[in-house]
Amino acid sequence: MNHYKLSIIGSPLEPLTYHSSQNISLGSLVLVELNKREKKAVVLEKVEKPDFETLEILDITETFFSQKQLALAQFIASYYICSLGDAFALMTPLLRESSVKDDSSHISAASKIVLSKKQEEALEFLQKHKVSLLFGDTGSGKTEVYMKYFESVLREGKQVIFLMPEISLTPQMSKRLQEHFGDAFVLWHSKLTPLQKKKALAKIYSGEAKIIAGARSALFLPIENLGLIVVDEEHDDSYKSASRPRYNARDLAIYMGKLYGIPVVLGSATPSLSSYVKFPHARLKGGHFVSNKEFIYERAPEELTENIQNALRETFEKQEQSIVFLPTRANFKYLICGDCGHNFKCAFCSVGMSLHQHSRAMKCHYCNFTQAIPQVCPECHSPDLVSSRLGTAEAVKNIQEFLPEARVEQFDRDTITTANKLQKALKRFNDRESDILVGTQMLSKGHDYHDVTLAVVLGMDNILNMGDYRAREKALSSLIQVAGRSGRAKDAKVIVQTFNEEFFKRYIGSYEEFLEDEKLFREELYPPFKKLCRILFAHKNGIKAQEAMRVMQEKLSRFKNIEIVGAKKCAIEKVANKYRFEILLRSDKSTDIIKAVRSSMVPLAEVDMDPIEFS
Repeated sequence: MNHYKLSIIGSPLEPLTYHSSQNISLGSLVLVELNKREKKAVVLEKVEKPDFETLEILDITETFFSQKQLALAQFIASYYICSLGDAFALMTPLLRESSVKDDSSHISAASKIVLSKKQEEALEFLQKHKVSLLFGDTGSGKTEVYMKYFESVLREGKQVIFLMPEISLTPQMSKRLQEHFGDAFVLWHSKLTPLQKKKALAKIYSGEAKIIAGARSALFLPIENLGLIVVDEEHDDSYKSASRPRYNARDLAIYMGKLYGIPVVLGSATPSLSSYVKFPHARLKGGHFVSNKEFIYERAPEELTENIQNALRETFEKQEQSIVFLPTRANFKYLICGDCGHNFKCAFCSVGMSLHQHSRAMKCHYCNFTQAIPQVCPECHSPDLVSSRLGTAEAVKNIQEFLPEARVEQFDRDTITTANKLQKALKRFNDRESDILVGTQMLSKGHDYHDVTLAVVLGMDNILNMGDYRAREKALSSLIQVAGRSGRAKDAKVIVQTFNEEFFKRYIGSYEEFLEDEKLFREELYPPFKKLCRILFAHKNGIKAQEAMRVMQEKLSRFKNIEIVGAKKCAIEKVANKYRFEILLRSDKSTDIIKAVRSSMVPLAEVDMDPIEFS
C-alpha cells in the first residue's frame, strides 16, 4: 500500500495523508473523500505509512500539475501566506494525453508590422533584458512593439501570455490580435461563457493557441511551452486579487519569468514607481496623433460648473464628441478647502484623512490618528470646507437637464456589465449615435475615440487627497490616461477640475520628473523602499475579531525588525454583517514580515502582502 501527502484544492487545511494501491505520479490530480464529500486534491509527495488510519484515494484523473506549477503554488502559499489548496485553486491542470502542436507556419516571413526606428530600438532593448519596462506615452505604439516581439517568440515555436486589466480587454484590441495572429490567438477573461472557455482551453491544450491574451487569471492556464509574458498597463490595481490568496499578477509574472527562464515585459504610459525603480526601461515618447491638447484648469469642487456646461454645449453644437470622467466611487469623503484647495493630511503618515461625520472626526486609515473636524482652513482661514462627491448617474442626469438634445451615455461598471454591452456602447459612440460618454476608469482604458475634442476630468482632488500612499501617482496617472483618449484626430481641450493646478501642470508633460520626485516622498516610509503587510480579522461578533487582533498584535510585538504601524478597526468597520479589524506592518524585508506573521498567526487572520487597499 502506498501513502501520499495531498493538498485539497480550495481548502485552507494543511496537506492530508491518504493511501492507494496504485503508484501515483507527483502532481497528479486525484479525487478523495473529505467530511463525506468528494474533493479534488493534488499529490505532493509519497510518505511512509503513518500511525493513524487513512482514507483511500477514490480515483486518479487524467490531469496533473507540472513541476513548474507545483513550484509556483509553493511560492504563492509561502509569500502570500495562504494554504497550498488555495494556491492550486487558481490553476488549471495539464492534460496527460494532450498533443502539443509545434506549429509556427501561421507566422509569415514578411510581417505586416513595420516599426519606426524608436520602436525598433525599444524592441531590441526589451529583448536584451530578462525583466524590462516599456514606458511609452499613449499612442506611441507599444502594442506594435509587443506584437513584433510576439512574432519572434512564435517563430521559436513558443507561446506568449499577454496580460491586460479586464477593463482593457477591448473589442479593438481583440480584433487587432485576431486579424494578425488568426487562430493562434485566444482570449481569456471572466465574462467568457462556459462554452467559450471550453473552446479556448481545447486550443491551449492542443498547442494551437500561441498568443493567450487575458486578465490576471490567464497567468494560471496550462501553457507548457511558455516563451514570453507581457503585462500591459502594469500600474493597474486590478492585477491585485481582493480575495484569498491576495496575489499580485504583475509580481507573479516576474517570478514566473525566473521560474521558466523567460523574459517578462511590463508596459505602461504611467508606470508604477515600483516598476520604474526596480527594472530597466525603454522610453517611447510622443504619440501617433499629432493634434494639440489645451489643458484648462478650473478651481472648483466636484461639480458641473457653468464653464463646463458651456464647453459641453459648444462641443455638441460643433457636432463633436465629449467624454466626462469621474473617479471610481470611493467609500469615503475627504475634506478640502473650497477657497484654496488645502487638503487635510495625517501628521504621521502623509496621507489624506477621511471624514467621519457620525463621529465628528477625521481619521487616518493607516495609523488611526484622529482629530476633530476643523471649522476653518489652517492655510487661508476660510470657513468654506467642502466634501462633495458626484456620481456618474447623477452627472448624466444633470447633463441631460441642461443639454436635453444631446445623447448622453453612462459608461461604467454599473451599465457595462458584459463584453457585448461594451462593444455595442463603443460602436454607438464611434458611429456618432451618442454624443457624450460619462464614466469612470473604464473611459481611459485603451478605447479608440475618433472624434473626441473635449475631455472633462472631475474629482481629481478626491483622488489626490485619498488615504493612500499612492494617491499622487494614481491622480496623475488617471489624468494622463483620460487626456490620452481625446484629440486623436483633431485639436482638443482638457478641462481639469482641481485646486491643485500647480501639481498637475508641473507633471502632466513629464511623468518621469514626477517619478523622480515621488522617490523622495516614499523613501523610508513606503514601497518600493519598504514592504507592507495588512492583516485582516472579520467576525460577526466584533469582540471576537478585536480579541484575535490583540492576540496577534501581542505576538508580533516580539519581532524587533518589523514595525506595527497601526492596529485598529478597519476604515469600513462592517462588511457582509462582519465586524472588521486590521494590523498594518512595515519592514525593510518581506522575509522578515513573512517569518513574523507565520509565527504569530491566529485562526481569524487573513494576510494581505503588499496591500493596495486600505479600507
